[in-house]
Amino acid sequence: MTKIVNSWNDFDPLKHVIVGRADHSCVPPEEPATSEKVPIDSPMRGMWGPRPLETVEKANAQLDNLARVLEERGVKVDRPSPLQWNQPVITPDFRTGSMMTCMPPRDTLLTIGNEIIEAAMSFRCRYWEYLAFRPLLSQYFNEDPEFLWSQAPRPRLSDKSYKHNYYDERISLEERLVRTANKDFVTTEEEILFDAADVLRLGKDLFIQHGLTTNRKAMEWFKRKYPDFRIHAVNFPGDPYPIHIDATFVPLRPGLIINNPHRKLPEAQRKIFEKNDWQIVDAAMPAHKEPPPLCYSSVWLSMNCLVLDHKTVIVEASETNQLEQMDKLGMNVIPIHFRDAYAFGGGLHCSTADVYREGTCEDYFPVQDFDDVTRV
Repeated sequence: MTKIVNSWNDFDPLKHVIVGRADHSCVPPEEPATSEKVPIDSPMRGMWGPRPLETVEKANAQLDNLARVLEERGVKVDRPSPLQWNQPVITPDFRTGSMMTCMPPRDTLLTIGNEIIEAAMSFRCRYWEYLAFRPLLSQYFNEDPEFLWSQAPRPRLSDKSYKHNYYDERISLEERLVRTANKDFVTTEEEILFDAADVLRLGKDLFIQHGLTTNRKAMEWFKRKYPDFRIHAVNFPGDPYPIHIDATFVPLRPGLIINNPHRKLPEAQRKIFEKNDWQIVDAAMPAHKEPPPLCYSSVWLSMNCLVLDHKTVIVEASETNQLEQMDKLGMNVIPIHFRDAYAFGGGLHCSTADVYREGTCEDYFPVQDFDDVTRV
């Protein structure tokens, strides 16, 4: 029996990770949560069904290559067991025509120390996604006597969990930005809702993005579950589609974060970082003007990198501006091609979930003696 699960942040030396798979992936039908993720002018509006086999094969080739690169650097890599995602999801509260994918385990699984939590995700199409990871979690449970396997309260995702007619094609981008600045999102506070990728782990402090996929009730749940931790709500009013924090606010090592310059952390919320001598640097501009075809995400997947240790980072090979910035910030950069995988759920960070990183639970923010507006 050995210790298998341990991770407190995204930058300590990575030793064991889950890398997703694109097999059987689908573009899900429109639903209250997913409609918010598809911009009005996107060709994906109204489109759903199995993704083209050629694109699945290309994505899997790049995911397999990521796994090889990690293994060559001494990182143990596990892979999920994909379901037939084209099956419908039927519950007492809703029905939707298909599921989605298990390419981005970062959305589903949240590792905090020796615990992995299955998230309470707000997309109906992702209701059963955690099942792809169950064989791995069962194995960890059998082999690691200290591993805590948790599931957040399962949401019902009834109509009460969403604002009726929130998605209005008549509103402008400016009006949408006003909504997000006012923390007006499609999800209600009916039940606990969060994607794991909205939680930024920095030792004793968890910074959780309030947006389209995570609500305040989830933050209150974290506060009660981890009474010894400090839970902070953050939001980025420059983002009209605020989903997941890891293409907006990315820590590279203790004391250094890159922030999407179009989605800046509000000045009042920066205080906790400034008071504790953290540097927040504007991320480099993306090298691409458009995301790949059939991709939900924005061009800012350029900053969705995977940090292997305090000096080493994997970045998408065509993101030349981000590669150059990482070098200037003192990081050893490993470029790999990954744009063919973007459409299936995100970038390099999205496509992985930590199992083990060296290190312990550090207090990176000892100065807390001021009015912290990010506190829940």
